[in-house]
Amino acid sequence: MQSDLKALLFDLDGTLYVSIPLGRDIRAAACRYIAELKGIGVEQANLLLDETKKRLSALSGLDTPLSLACGELGGDLLELHRRFAVEVRPERYLSRDNRVVELLKTLGGKFELYLYTNNNRPLTDAIMDLIGIAGLFRGLFTIEDSWRPKPNREALAEILRRIGRRPDECLFVGDRYDVDLRLPAEMGCAVFLVNSTEELFPLCRLMSEENI
Repeated sequence: MQSDLKALLFDLDGTLYVSIPLGRDIRAAACRYIAELKGIGVEQANLLLDETKKRLSALSGLDTPLSLACGELGGDLLELHRRFAVEVRPERYLSRDNRVVELLKTLGGKFELYLYTNNNRPLTDAIMDLIGIAGLFRGLFTIEDSWRPKPNREALAEILRRIGRRPDECLFVGDRYDVDLRLPAEMGCAVFLVNSTEELFPLCRLMSEENI
């Protein structure tokens, strides 16, 4: 990890919070959309999405995000996220996590903090409010900034340009290596993979050691 880091860019879903029920609601909304689009049942749409994700992953060798699978099936990304914003209710599942709040406050005293998510802005704002992290980031980058879901080289390059940082000055934190971290690593950024919220907490100690 570079010792001259200036900016930390966090993924949101699965990184700053983990909620299997909320993930299921998002997936269910996508299935309903594909079902309507294809004129099939919701269960058939679910299987079709699984098959599409597997096929695309086999071709690329990488994990395939839900949004790319929907697009491959003819879905419109704007309509998909409009449905997410209307149909998904994160308040059913999420609440403030003071440990994450304090972690971000501590890191924010030393680094520029940014959020980079494939989620839309209404859901991102709602989730951030619910888990208590609204207002802790210098900037937010959602799917609505480019409508190019990550991983996308052009979208990532534009984010680095907008925050005014070189790749070697940035650390990306996420829970899916192929989606959140592989491309930043290829472009010269430091990366930190987490498989649970608990794995975020050593980050303060690690960042202190790297920036003595």
